[in-house]
Parts: sequence; C-alpha cells; structure tokens
Amino acid sequence: MTERILSPRGEDLRRAMRRWVTGVSIVTAAHDGKRHGMTVNSFVSVSIDPPLVTVTLANTTRTHKLVSESGRFGVTILDIHQQTVSDRFAGRIPEDGDRFHGLEVFSLSGQVPLLKGGLAALECHVVHRYEMPHSTLFVGEVEQVWVREDGEPLVYVNRAYRCLKDC
Repeated sequence: MTERILSPRGEDLRRAMRRWVTGVSIVTAAHDGKRHGMTVNSFVSVSIDPPLVTVTLANTTRTHKLVSESGRFGVTILDIHQQTVSDRFAGRIPEDGDRFHGLEVFSLSGQVPLLKGGLAALECHVVHRYEMPHSTLFVGEVEQVWVREDGEPLVYVNRAYRCLKDC
C-alpha cells in the first residue's frame, strides 16, 4: 500500500476527493426567459426539517448568474441511463449553448426547469449564500419534490461513471 501526505490545495485536494463517490445531478435555473444548467457533484442534503440542500457553483457560470438573479434553483438527480445528459451539462455544449435542446423538460411550480428521466427532482429557493473567491455555496429550502420509484442512480468516482452493486 502506497501512502502520502499531500497539500490540502489544488491538485492534491482534487486527487483526494476523486476517492469520494458522489451521485450525479443537474442544477438548473431560469430568469427573464433565459434558462441554463450544469452538472454538479457538489449537491448535498443538509437538513430534513427544515428541508435544506446546498449546491456550489462557480461564479463565472450562467447557472450561477441565473440562480443569483432569480433566487431559485432546481436539482435533477440523474438515472444511470443519463450519462450523455450529464456530459452535455458538464460542458460538452459550450457555456453559451442551449444545453436543454432536444431534451424533455418539466416544472413543478412553473419557475424552474427540471429534466425528465431522472430519479428525483427538487425545486428550491435560496435562503443563504456564502461567497468564496471562485464559487458560491447556495443553501436552498426545498419547496417541491418529485420522485420516481424505480431506476438506479448515476454515480461518479475517480473521473468515471460507475454502477452500484450490492455488498
């Protein structure tokens, strides 16, 4: 077994975090007739009562801008068969392109676009935001939830999609 002590910054931290298994989700937002979204693994449930989740978005993205302007965001938790959707919202289509083109979209309240085919979807309003030098952590209160009762989650670890297996 090879072990090393590394710096908590930059590529060393990325190397450590690649060992953490995450689900894959798309954060979406809309404002003034514009909509955008991006793949994130920085989505976390932090409280059931009150129902709070967090997402961290780079300050330079359109999704960040739309969440900041609207005070709302949606999260679609992806199904194992949605790898191409994840890739699309991860930047395979440029930041200024229409990442929703050709995909089925729905909304629970009419305010936030969500993607069909996922395992679950949440609509949230921002209750706190924590600015950092390059990104912002948004705390959202969940207002609406949609859940599909079947399917398997898309998971990501060490730069690759994976399937879950029973232990």
